[in-house]
Amino acid sequence: MNYSSFGRIFGVWSDWNKSRKHIRKLVKDGFISCKPNHIHSPYHARRMTKSRLRGFHSGYVFIVFIWLPACTEPLARPVHNFKLRQPQDYHNTASKELGLKNTSSKNLNQTTAIATESDKGKDENDEKTCDLFEGRWIPDLNGSLYTNWSCPTIPDWKDCPKHGKKDFDYMNWRWKPNKCELPGFNPKTFLSIVRGKKLAFIGDSVARNQMESLLCLLAQGEIPRDVYKDSDDRFPTFYFPSHDFTLMVYWVRFLVIAEEIVVNGSATGTFNIHLDKVDNNWDQNLPGLDYAIISDAHWFFRKHYLYEGGKLIGCIYCDEPNVPEFGVLFAIDKAFGTALKSINDCNGCNKGLLTLLRTFSPAHFENGSWNGGGTCNRTSPYTEEQVNFASMEWELRGIQVKAVENIEKKEGKRFEILDITRAMMMRPDGHPGLMKSNQYLKEYSDCVHWCLPGPIDVWNDLLMAVLQKKDDNCLR
Repeated sequence: MNYSSFGRIFGVWSDWNKSRKHIRKLVKDGFISCKPNHIHSPYHARRMTKSRLRGFHSGYVFIVFIWLPACTEPLARPVHNFKLRQPQDYHNTASKELGLKNTSSKNLNQTTAIATESDKGKDENDEKTCDLFEGRWIPDLNGSLYTNWSCPTIPDWKDCPKHGKKDFDYMNWRWKPNKCELPGFNPKTFLSIVRGKKLAFIGDSVARNQMESLLCLLAQGEIPRDVYKDSDDRFPTFYFPSHDFTLMVYWVRFLVIAEEIVVNGSATGTFNIHLDKVDNNWDQNLPGLDYAIISDAHWFFRKHYLYEGGKLIGCIYCDEPNVPEFGVLFAIDKAFGTALKSINDCNGCNKGLLTLLRTFSPAHFENGSWNGGGTCNRTSPYTEEQVNFASMEWELRGIQVKAVENIEKKEGKRFEILDITRAMMMRPDGHPGLMKSNQYLKEYSDCVHWCLPGPIDVWNDLLMAVLQKKDDNCLR
């Protein structure tokens, strides 16, 4: 007689030769119950886990109906003209605004609902004087208007959850201006504003990043047609037939003419930049546009040689004798001045052409540069106190704003600022990070571009708000 593993479990002495008979008898007598195997799908398990992390699924819901006797009196007095404060951000804004010494959740809850007779009139005045570009990020568990599944045009390498970004909290914040509310993006409203018009993003790959965000947002209202793509995929064009709206990108490095220096047949990544000559790759396409959104800067942060009037005047990061070092800010100031002047002088452009200069989008490399081991692993926004407003990024933004303010607008030309720098300096958590999906850049972190969906979507919330305010034909 042996003490089998089965016998060990059920406390039964069994002979191996008679074990099957004994088991059948135990089943017959009801000591063992046979149940079907549970079928488990790893695919559905992973999908459910991802959904729960994003907040899209919190498990199965059980509804319990409870009978209550009818009330003879109202449970609470009706409340009218109450303004509920928005969810407070992570750095206890409520305690600062209300002067609380104790910032416990109990005290914050007691001060959440504030009722004043003048709230409505105050809000209306705030809407007129509100600066949409000054504010803070607050939690918003509603998430984005789209997901990486619902956007048919999302670029593969900006689909961050697909390529290993485990933290999804970067999707659960929204921009809150200090004195008003920023309306969420509405694809139907936006498409109504731009009906029958053409809009172009002019700039580097970050400009394209904004176009890709806008495509995902608009696709929730109408799926676009991909009507043009060049061999290098640098000038894609999309068309929304129901609204006769054309959306395109003109990819350029510097806005002005630049030739890459080649040594022994190999590209060096260093350019001769002609600061007084506009790049015709985008300039010649200005006629016919109704909206031009220009942006640029990241390509300037490397070694380059600067020219004006065909003559070498200086350099960036060259450290060479007899070649003056002018720096990045000087070159960007000159390039934007040339670009804005070209738009202002455009004779064949549409009357009422609206040019928006989108200010600098900061990178968030830590512990090194993009090719020096730099990373961006943070999982939450910065507070305003953590942002360095004495940095080069903020100074660069000031140069761009001044360039627009100083331009002498000619008849039929409109210029505005899409000022995203402050908001994005607070978002080190929204970048793709380690480039696992790119076979050429697997060892590098992308801390320049932005995940989709992600913080970059607020650029198009702001864009819609500016167009609603500035366009004479917008829906109000």
